[in-house]
Amino acid sequence: MEILEKLLKFKFHILSAITLCSSILFILYISPRFLDIIKYFWPLLVSTALFLVAVLVFERISPPPASTSDEKAGEELLDYVAGQPDQLQAAVQELEEESFRSQ
Repeated sequence: MEILEKLLKFKFHILSAITLCSSILFILYISPRFLDIIKYFWPLLVSTALFLVAVLVFERISPPPASTSDEKAGEELLDYVAGQPDQLQAAVQELEEESFRSQ
């Protein structure tokens, strides 16, 4: 009787474990087999592998980058994006003067 009383304490735990195990087994039973999935997707897997091999080959045979630091490359890009405010203001004034003269 002691064992039965202790089991009744954990009846919800036992039921939930049985439900979880049976649902996992049911999902595994109705799911397709691993080899079937591989057979279906083999062209995609092969093409992906070939692409990765091509990337590795091109990485090996490409020349090393120039000896510029990453900082300088970033500064050039920032200078281009930010522009020069003094030069920009002068260019805007020239355009305004030209448009005023043409009227």
